[in-house]
Amino acid sequence: MPENSTLADLPVVVIGTGPVGLAAAAHLVTRGMKPLVFEAGATPAAAVSEWGHIGLFSPWKYNIDHAARTLLEGTDWQEPDSDYLPTGTELVNDYLAPLAATPQLREAIRTQTRVIAVSRLGMDRTRTPDRDATAFLVRTQSADGVIEDHHARAVIDASGTWATPNPLGQAGLPAIGETAAREAGLVTSPLPDVLGRDRDEFAGRHVLVVGAGHSAANTLLALGELNEAEPTTRISWAIRGADPASVYGGGDQDGLPARGALGTRLRHLVETGRIDVHTSVTITELNTTDGLTVSGTTPDGPVSLNVDRVVPTTGFRPNLDFLREIRLELDPVVEAPTKLGPLIDPEYHSCGTVPPHGANLLAHPEKDFYIAGMKSYGRAPTFLMFTGYEQIRSIVAALAGDQASADRVELVLPETGVCSADIGSSCDAPVADTVEADSCCGAPAEPVSIGIPTGLEHGRSAYQETR
Repeated sequence: MPENSTLADLPVVVIGTGPVGLAAAAHLVTRGMKPLVFEAGATPAAAVSEWGHIGLFSPWKYNIDHAARTLLEGTDWQEPDSDYLPTGTELVNDYLAPLAATPQLREAIRTQTRVIAVSRLGMDRTRTPDRDATAFLVRTQSADGVIEDHHARAVIDASGTWATPNPLGQAGLPAIGETAAREAGLVTSPLPDVLGRDRDEFAGRHVLVVGAGHSAANTLLALGELNEAEPTTRISWAIRGADPASVYGGGDQDGLPARGALGTRLRHLVETGRIDVHTSVTITELNTTDGLTVSGTTPDGPVSLNVDRVVPTTGFRPNLDFLREIRLELDPVVEAPTKLGPLIDPEYHSCGTVPPHGANLLAHPEKDFYIAGMKSYGRAPTFLMFTGYEQIRSIVAALAGDQASADRVELVLPETGVCSADIGSSCDAPVADTVEADSCCGAPAEPVSIGIPTGLEHGRSAYQETR
């Protein structure tokens, strides 16, 4: 730490420039604190740009943070129609990029800079004396390999989970040969742009989509459209469940029409034979010796598919490797903060069923360190941008010493919840601003019946039943 400087003089490091990371920077500026924001990509919100072709289920009124709006209103920014459903590209172009370019934030953001370690200055995770009063040490690596150390008063990790998708194999492990298939480019990104940027990779080929969530549905629908233009394009779909009907969600009964239409359209493609469905499949091997052969097991015996590409829509998990020297307290099932874990069990929580929450539920034993946004949900896929903004408002209030504001819940959402392509949550009923964050959903959880289910066989209830 520079001589004559105090902990309070140091910046708050924010990791990631997605919606939640940029909202964190905006709230820090509003509270009079200095942000220092690191982004591994070449541009702000680089991960969002990778799935820019995907439409969100949530309209603009649920996608803009209020502190960010305040910064943008000081520029020539034009706020989009509040009821319009943007794509990822529109989210970047019409909100995130202008926000990153505001005078208050543009000098604080360093792109092409990856955080490779977070620790405390002069001490590893085993050292306790004076730990809370010691600056954080954040080590970064630039795109050209330069490593640099930075000192911070606090750290907010909003790096997301996009770069760490779940493997295709069983038991949370890569299938045999999966790593080689990924390196050969035969396993794609989780949300490829089938009809645009990546069209040539899929047109006229046999494509296997693995997974049963919104990402799978989006990709399958795009492949169905590609099949109309390129009839030699073949579509296979492998799921671990016994019946694809469980993936279609609420259809016309869904409280969010765009989300309901997704399941309805997918059902039509399956029932008309445009998609070849393989149920109860556990993938065991990807063999690239002669093309790509995907092998697996089912209750009826082994299955083997010769395909050209595999799209892995099996969810995501947090990258915790660079946080080894930080004292974390994580849920043993979903790898979310311990107090949050039971509230986001993916067997029971989807859009509309996770309570708004803030610093108290997100705290770790490491003082002034927080994981926020999608990464805070660990392996659970029920995250909502607007919930992330409430996380940030509370976290920054806590860092500013305003504990009353940090403790207060200031988020109200409709009963159905509001989701984007793979994200969503709120409480079972609207939450008043006087309700404590940890008391929102007091009623016993019930399996979700709205939207495409996000249940995992290794979720909270399965864990409890074995105890």
